[in-house]
Amino acid sequence: MNTSLTGKNFLDRFSTSVTEHMSGWLKHWFGPGADQRIFGAVTWADVGVALCFVVLVLFVNLVALGYVRGKLHKTAQAPEGEKISHHVFHALGKPLYALIWIYGIYFAATPLLVKGKPDENTSVLREGFDKAFNLAVFAVLFWAFFRFTRVLEARLMVWAARSDSRFDDLFVPLLGKCLRVLLPVLGIIFALPLLNLPPDYAGILGKGTSILLIVAVAVILFQSVNLGEKAVLTKFDVKVSDNLRARKIYTQVHVISKVAYAIIALFTIASVLMLFAEVRQFGASILASAGVIGIVIGFAAQKTISNLFAGFQIAMTQPIRLDDVVIVENEWGRVEEITLTYVIVHIWDDRRLVVPLSYFIEKPFQNWTRASAQLLGSVYLWVDFTLPLDEVRAALKKIIEPHPLWDKRFWNLQVSDATEKTMQLRVLATTADSSKGWDLRCAIREQLIAYVQKNHPNSLPRFRTEIGGPPGGLLLAQPEAGVGQATVPGGRSSVAGREAADDANHAPDSQAQGAG
Repeated sequence: MNTSLTGKNFLDRFSTSVTEHMSGWLKHWFGPGADQRIFGAVTWADVGVALCFVVLVLFVNLVALGYVRGKLHKTAQAPEGEKISHHVFHALGKPLYALIWIYGIYFAATPLLVKGKPDENTSVLREGFDKAFNLAVFAVLFWAFFRFTRVLEARLMVWAARSDSRFDDLFVPLLGKCLRVLLPVLGIIFALPLLNLPPDYAGILGKGTSILLIVAVAVILFQSVNLGEKAVLTKFDVKVSDNLRARKIYTQVHVISKVAYAIIALFTIASVLMLFAEVRQFGASILASAGVIGIVIGFAAQKTISNLFAGFQIAMTQPIRLDDVVIVENEWGRVEEITLTYVIVHIWDDRRLVVPLSYFIEKPFQNWTRASAQLLGSVYLWVDFTLPLDEVRAALKKIIEPHPLWDKRFWNLQVSDATEKTMQLRVLATTADSSKGWDLRCAIREQLIAYVQKNHPNSLPRFRTEIGGPPGGLLLAQPEAGVGQATVPGGRSSVAGREAADDANHAPDSQAQGAG
């Protein structure tokens, strides 16, 4: 493999022949001094030959550099889809320069290593130099091949962009990622024989290369699952207003992909461990006592296993989905992430609630977007009985119908409750989702309170006092007569009214403001 890969036998013969001829020329030009030994059997002529090879390498490298740069400049103006030559020369340039220098250094060092009869130290040095040369040539060729695979991937991406099929949009990136993972592993495997390591290392190298292959296959499978997930989800957008179907697909694909990741990781770890005889023996002993150990593990991992099964159940039945609006533990939030064992709920104030998956199977919770994101919001307001409801409905119509957050489906005003002091108004209005519903409810509440304050201040909640008068008669307290005073016919205030005023004057500010 070594000689066929690098052509070292031919290089040795060629280098020896060239060295002899160049040494003869140097001796002819510089006389007998060129044949004087420096160290060992190396003469000044051998050093001169090495320097000549270095100069030759510089010249060849400059020629190659000029040629490649000229081609790059010439092909740079081509259209993007026709730049294959430009990409090829760009990938070829640096490995070509490195290969020229490697062979040049080999030619330059050969006269210094093979001249004369080598002693033991020189033999060791020559053997190490040969291994380094073989590895360097292999590394550069592998580097060039790796760069050409990037060119191939770029070319395939251009071709896939022109095609209408979605298969190539998935296959081409996967092919490129597979090449980038497998090539380094294969490079290491093929480079190991060039080291000529002792047989004692054969077992370690065999296990090491097997582990590399297993990990490489696992990485490819991870990439396949990831690209498959992206290919499915590109058709759906959860950011649109009506995203129910998109959230269904996102949840299913998200959970299934995580299960696939877990299975791939489990089999990868098991495959690596089974390469060792000790682990295989341990596995056999476990199988022999699988009954007892299975029971122990079952009890110990009961919660974890229940969460895993809950994950499958949630993926299939989907009581919750990604981006669902839920009420969990009296907290309003959105489902941000679903893992194999827990769910992350993004609370409205940017807190995160971590909830086990089994919670959503075993306990009740509110899902505001289970069937649709549309929501019916309610606003409650306590007012006095004297408030004219028809006028309030007319005012609400001007508040709600022009509002951009109302979805034009439905709104109304009703008296939902009444006590001996006040009545309760309930305003219902529909919105496209819960976030808009909250904002619309706040806007209705604020504007309705402002309307009552401005147009019907006497209809704000107030206390009433029963006074003397016609049988069964009740006279309402009027704010013009003073807080807590009841006006009777003739302009006189009753004792009860004065007592109410005294109580109001001694009460806190909030109570005094609420007194009629």
